[in-house]
Amino acid sequence: MHHPVGFGGGDQRRVPVFSHPSLLDHDTGPGHAERPERLAAVIEALRAAFPDLDLRQAPAATRGQLLRVHDASLLANILDARPTGRIPLDSDTVLSPGSAQAALHAAGAGVAAVDAVLGGSERRVFCAVRPPGHHATADIAMGFCLFNNIAVAAAHALDRYGLTRVSIVDFDVHHGNGTQAIFEAEPRVQYVSSHQMPLFPDTGRRDERGVGNIVNVPLAAGTGSRRFCDAWRERLLPEIDAFAPQLLMISAGFDAHWRDPLAQLQLDAEDFGWLTGELVAIADRHCEGRIVSMLEGGYDLQALRESSVAHLRALTG
Repeated sequence: MHHPVGFGGGDQRRVPVFSHPSLLDHDTGPGHAERPERLAAVIEALRAAFPDLDLRQAPAATRGQLLRVHDASLLANILDARPTGRIPLDSDTVLSPGSAQAALHAAGAGVAAVDAVLGGSERRVFCAVRPPGHHATADIAMGFCLFNNIAVAAAHALDRYGLTRVSIVDFDVHHGNGTQAIFEAEPRVQYVSSHQMPLFPDTGRRDERGVGNIVNVPLAAGTGSRRFCDAWRERLLPEIDAFAPQLLMISAGFDAHWRDPLAQLQLDAEDFGWLTGELVAIADRHCEGRIVSMLEGGYDLQALRESSVAHLRALTG
């Protein structure tokens, strides 16, 4: 039976998950919210929910891939430091002996995922990675982030595949200041975010529009499921639809969950599943279903388990 592009046939295919053992070696120290157990919980939950999980080893990003969005000074700080113990880069961002390799493989996962959907036969890929990326700017590692994983992947899509419309959709509870800053003058990349405000990093106001390619909807603490879904349905999803992306990318942070210790948006796993389903529908309309999703925040292990399973289930179709 013939299926029209982006509909039917492929929807039941497994969604590959890119990760790497070295990601657990980024050692943030005792009591740190962004700990190796986060990733272990996600992988464990996905394996339990999807017995035939297609888990793949992420390659390391190359310096050239990183330099598309990052300054050489940041690469030197992260890759050439070779610490023998933990060194703080700021009050909450840490470099440990295993951090450079972890950061390379976290960014490399996104590049490999882009290759899988644009140069290979996959339609949707999830990258189960840490450290997260969306707070890292061109030259500063911050907010638990070393390299901006999704920005590196998006720049690869522009450069290697000549795309002219890439949408980055960020539902992490914190605003992706780094992603916005990297692309705010790049009309080929749309950045769309909902986030709690006021909250770290205190960016992402509605009037931050870039060159018309940035769409922010700040949400108050205690927003809850209904108002969150309304914000996406009425304001954010129509913007993505109108942009008609050739590739849809997701900064999938699950820290807007009610269990999360760092924020207060009060969502549940079903909300992430619903939003992911809406994004799949937009991708099916505009880009043959092509989605690359990358794990960002989420600091309660139970919430991470439930939310990542809901997210992958919706990506699977």
